[in-house]
Amino acid sequence: MSQFEKKLAEMGVTLPEAPAPAANYVPYVQAGDMLYVSGQIAKDGDTLLTGKLGHDMDVAAGAAAAKVCAIALLAQVKAACGGDLDRLVRVVKLTGFVNSTADFTQQPAVINGASDFIGEALGDAGKHARAAVSAPSLPFGVAVEIDGVFQIR
Repeated sequence: MSQFEKKLAEMGVTLPEAPAPAANYVPYVQAGDMLYVSGQIAKDGDTLLTGKLGHDMDVAAGAAAAKVCAIALLAQVKAACGGDLDRLVRVVKLTGFVNSTADFTQQPAVINGASDFIGEALGDAGKHARAAVSAPSLPFGVAVEIDGVFQIR
């Protein structure tokens, strides 16, 4: 078990199998030592975490959905690294999309659910640049979608 996965286990998190793409794209692309992971939607097992922030979902529930996206991102990184998450050097950037009303302004607080989790799980390797933006809707009505750029060895 990798050092990162030991820390995840201490946090009570086991990475699932990397989710399969929902359409005509690949889950990740490696270019040199950079890994670009496609957007991961808020899906816990078979359950889509749906809702619109500012309408029928609060910030805490949105942050929990963002954490689920971060777990799926790490599952994709592990798959790209042939099962060895310790090949991860660092998280370079996350872009978080929040399904929200036009007047909702707490997108950063929602995406903190992913950033806080990544930081706790990966330590210095988890420090990343980030964008948190609003979207009028997301695939399948999910509350959050996050993609990421990672450096691997």
